[in-house]
Amino acid sequence: MKIGFIGLGNMGSHMARNLAAAGHDVTGYDMSPVRVPGVPLANTAADAAEGAEVVITMLPNGEILRQVSEQIQPAMKAGACHLDCSTVDVDSARAVAESASDRGLLAMDAPVSGGTGGADAGTLTFMAGGPEEAFALVSPLFEIMGQKAVHCGGAGNGQAAKICNNMILGVTMIATCEAFALADQLGLDRQAMFDVVSTSSGYSWSMNAYCPAPGVGPKSPADNDYTPGFAAALMLKDLRLSQLAAQSSGAETPMGSAAEALYSRFVEEEGGGDKDFSAMLPRFSRLNGA
Repeated sequence: MKIGFIGLGNMGSHMARNLAAAGHDVTGYDMSPVRVPGVPLANTAADAAEGAEVVITMLPNGEILRQVSEQIQPAMKAGACHLDCSTVDVDSARAVAESASDRGLLAMDAPVSGGTGGADAGTLTFMAGGPEEAFALVSPLFEIMGQKAVHCGGAGNGQAAKICNNMILGVTMIATCEAFALADQLGLDRQAMFDVVSTSSGYSWSMNAYCPAPGVGPKSPADNDYTPGFAAALMLKDLRLSQLAAQSSGAETPMGSAAEALYSRFVEEEGGGDKDFSAMLPRFSRLNGA
């Protein structure tokens, strides 16, 4: 398959490399000078998109996605698919899909979960929104870049699934960190806390698979001085997207709003943006005087 790949950063470079290694004809473009094995670079985004059956974008935000889509979609051939794997606001995803449809193109928003490690290993999870025809066309590419792809419905629903999932993750991580900090204040050993909660009604992914307490549970970023597997700054981005969607749709999300406020303080006022999002635990411990 002839593929254009726009956005060869920490995620996109691995994804494009894996597609090329699988035998696809991939042409890339990025604003920064990059080198990706097996992926020649075009001079412009439009050049990378020209003649491609699928054009994949992996971009920082919705505003940039809208701008890039206006460059690449006119260069794409009729029936080609614009596959956006960025994490952006739902409104931008739907606007880009509508503009693609108006031009006789297919479109699919498919944000990912799995981080740079998953992008490198080809084990990402894709949450896809768009028509069945588009999902069928790009499914073989999902199988190369990831281990799972879920078709969530129409345009924008991939983004909706991503931000709803990560709102849950942000809220449960804060609750888990609060509970460990409270346990410390009450003199409860962290291992004992984990042994009880991980097999009781407090069970969660944040506790059982990604425990924020160093030396407790399976190995996690907490055991590496909170070097990010998923940075707090990225969690803040996703929480803000969830609250933007909540405001746009009229949904009440008080816990999501509280999580956004806490991560905003942690990232923007307390310098925690380059730490893992589970570094909320030492933050609470510090505030508690531990």
